[in-house]
Amino acid sequence: MNNPLINLFRTKIYTAIFLLLLVICIGIVGYIVISDYTFVDAFYMTVITITTVGFQEVQPLDDNAKIFTIFLILSSVIILGYAISVITEYILSKNDLNVLKKKKMQKKINELKNHIIICGYGRNGKQAAAKLNTYNKPFVIIEKDKDIIERYEDDDLPFIFGNANEDETLIEAGIERADTLISALPNDADNLFVVLSARQINSTMNIISRASQETSYNKLKLAGANNVILPDRIGGDHMASLVVVPDLVEFIDNLGIVGERNINIEEVVVDQLYDTQSVKTIKDLDLRRKTGCTVIGFKDGKGDYVVNPEADTELIAGSKIIVLGRPEQIQRLNSLYDIK
Repeated sequence: MNNPLINLFRTKIYTAIFLLLLVICIGIVGYIVISDYTFVDAFYMTVITITTVGFQEVQPLDDNAKIFTIFLILSSVIILGYAISVITEYILSKNDLNVLKKKKMQKKINELKNHIIICGYGRNGKQAAAKLNTYNKPFVIIEKDKDIIERYEDDDLPFIFGNANEDETLIEAGIERADTLISALPNDADNLFVVLSARQINSTMNIISRASQETSYNKLKLAGANNVILPDRIGGDHMASLVVVPDLVEFIDNLGIVGERNINIEEVVVDQLYDTQSVKTIKDLDLRRKTGCTVIGFKDGKGDYVVNPEADTELIAGSKIIVLGRPEQIQRLNSLYDIK
C-alpha cells in the first residue's frame, strides 16, 4: 500500500542526490577546463570544495578558478542543506507515519468483536490467515519479528508487534472480545505459555494450538487448548493416504482449496436458515431444490456430529449443518439466506 507522502519525500531525496551528482560533475569538468587539472586532481578539488574541509589546493588558483570555486561552494552549500533537510524530514515523517498507522490499526482492532487472533506469522500462520481471509473472517496477527511485519505491511494485514506470551500483547489484540485464538508458533513451549495466558484471560474462547512433538499434545490440552494440531503427523498421514487411497484424498483436497471461487463446503448455523413455524427438519429446508447443495453433516447443540443425517433430523437452535456443493451452489446458498 503506497503512501503519497512517503513517495513525495522519496522523490525529493532522488532530486537531492541528482543535484549533488550534478554539482560534482560540473566541478570536475570546470577544474579540468579552467585549470587544466587531471581527472583525479579535479575530482579531489571538487570534493574538498563541496565539503568545505579546507585541505590544501592542488596548485594555486587563478582568478577564473577562484570565481568558479566560489560558485561551486555556494551551490554545494545550498544543495547540501536541501539534501540534509529532506533526509531529516523524511526520517521524522516516516516515524510519525508509523505511529499514526499503528494508532489507526489499534483503533480498528479495538472495534473488533468475535474475531480470531493468530499468534505467529510463519508457514502455519500464513495458511490460517489465507483461509480466514477467504471466508471473510476478521482476524489479528501477533508477530514479534519486525522484519516479517515490514515485509507484509503492504498487504494491509492487521499486525500487532509484540510477544504473544505476554498478557499485554494479547489484551492489545482484543483477546477479551475474541472468539478464537490460533497459536501457530514454532516452539511448543511458547505455544504452551500462549495457551495458558489466553485461557486465564478468556475462559470461554476457542483455542487451537500447533504442536511439533506428540508429547506436547496432552500438555497443551491440560493448559486449555480445545484443539491441538500436529502438522508433521498430518503431513505423514496425508502422504501415506496418497498411496493407499489417492483418488479419495485428491477429491477431499479439492474440496478444501482456498479461493473465493473454490469454496465447496460450508458450515451454517441453522438459526440462519429456518423459522420454528414452517421449518423443523432438514427435509423442510429443501436446500437441494433451492440451491443445489446437499447436507452431508449435522452438529447438534451438544457438539455431537452426525454424518449423512436423515432427512427427518430435527433442527434445533444452535445446531449446525455441513453442506456440500459446487462454488456457484454455495454462492446461491449464501445469497439466498444472506449468510456472511
